[in-house]
Amino acid sequence: MDWIAIIPFIVVILAAIWTKQVIPSLLFAVIVAGYLVDSHWLRGMMTGFMFIVQGLTDENNMKIIIFLYAFSALIGIVKVSGGIKGFVQEATERIDKKRGAFILTWLSSLGTFSAPSFRIVTIAPVMKAMRKNIPMSKQELGFVIETTASPLVVLIPVATAFVGYMTSVIELSLQQANAEGDPYSLYISSIPFNFFAFSMLIVGFYLSFFHRNKKPATDAEDMSQDKGKDDDNWQDCHPAVTKELPAKPWNLVVPLASVIVLTFFFMYMVGVEEGEQGFKALINDGVLDAMVLGVVTTLIGFVFYLKVTALPLKKIMDSLIYGGNEIMGVILLLATVWGLSKGSEALEFADTISSWFGWIPPGFVAVIIFVVGCGLSYFIGSSWGTWGILMPVGVSIAVVAGSSLPMVIGAVFASGTFGAFASPLSDDTNTTAGILNLNAIKYAKFKLKPALLAASAAAVLYFGLSFFL
Repeated sequence: MDWIAIIPFIVVILAAIWTKQVIPSLLFAVIVAGYLVDSHWLRGMMTGFMFIVQGLTDENNMKIIIFLYAFSALIGIVKVSGGIKGFVQEATERIDKKRGAFILTWLSSLGTFSAPSFRIVTIAPVMKAMRKNIPMSKQELGFVIETTASPLVVLIPVATAFVGYMTSVIELSLQQANAEGDPYSLYISSIPFNFFAFSMLIVGFYLSFFHRNKKPATDAEDMSQDKGKDDDNWQDCHPAVTKELPAKPWNLVVPLASVIVLTFFFMYMVGVEEGEQGFKALINDGVLDAMVLGVVTTLIGFVFYLKVTALPLKKIMDSLIYGGNEIMGVILLLATVWGLSKGSEALEFADTISSWFGWIPPGFVAVIIFVVGCGLSYFIGSSWGTWGILMPVGVSIAVVAGSSLPMVIGAVFASGTFGAFASPLSDDTNTTAGILNLNAIKYAKFKLKPALLAASAAAVLYFGLSFFL
């Protein structure tokens, strides 16, 4: 009867594909796990509930929640203080050529890599305003912008909204598979194996600086809008750049720089406390603590600065809470992912994987996980949802088969990145389409072909490397 341990994962995959909703699917799977542990009508429900509570009371998980909420709150007050609008206005006034626009797109990633949606909201209005000077269609511009969103953010190992979650799913997957390892070190080791992300960055760089289009594609442009409307007007294309907000670019630059600098500072100090010196002090298991301290310290300092120089405290706090609450959907996702992990442990999921999937050749695990994950992420449109569902399965199979853990973890992250980039349901697709006035479905279809080519190249690399690792 050990097969019952895989039922929650089958349930969540089927429910997610059917409903296109990740959180309800995960919650349903947690409830199913509760009833598989205890079939009593009341105790089963309570068991499922306790799985979620156990996940939320974990110390590291609470740190992740604090980091995500504080970071989202910081972005909220950056928006209301005019940081994003100021950056967009300065860029549109200073740059009027295609090469300059694309150089800005790539260089700005150094300061706006914290989250894909943040990258898009920051740079898409700039490109929209300068579109008349750039010989590319709006969907081609959107494509270039998005190649510097999720495919780039997943490769940056510090001070992003992704790092805490990615290390969290690795940690819970290791626990579930009864395997040892430092989650953050494994994440760092997996970065070179995210072949899809690297492929899309190469494609985006080529389109930015070397591609010459004879006939730009325009089929994704939304032709239903008023012809008399100035479609290239960037103001009011997103709430972060509305006309009512002030334009203060330093309110974007300084807080983001502060988060990055303070994160590295606290990482170094944690390493020094552990007896390390020099570069070795930066490589430690306290990265999550450093990220929390970096963003919370910046948030407190920025609130104090705005209170002294510009805004009423009530408006600042309202924006802070509103910004923080925007991440609650992600926190709910995390709660259900952690709950499913606890349920899987109770059902001895790792033992089931050991007995069922030990026959898979070690070299085939990464490519199989990648292909399955690409399909799952495309249909649900969520990279985080894909990672939460697939990482425990991938790590458990990798441990049993003796596969390279960094490569399998990299394959899981790559498969989720595929969905975030190519799916018509993803936040990246819909945010870009909304700002650039594109039809989201047609725009996603436009992106699908190059995404499939990049995914095919990644699959070949996973298969080829299997003979050497």
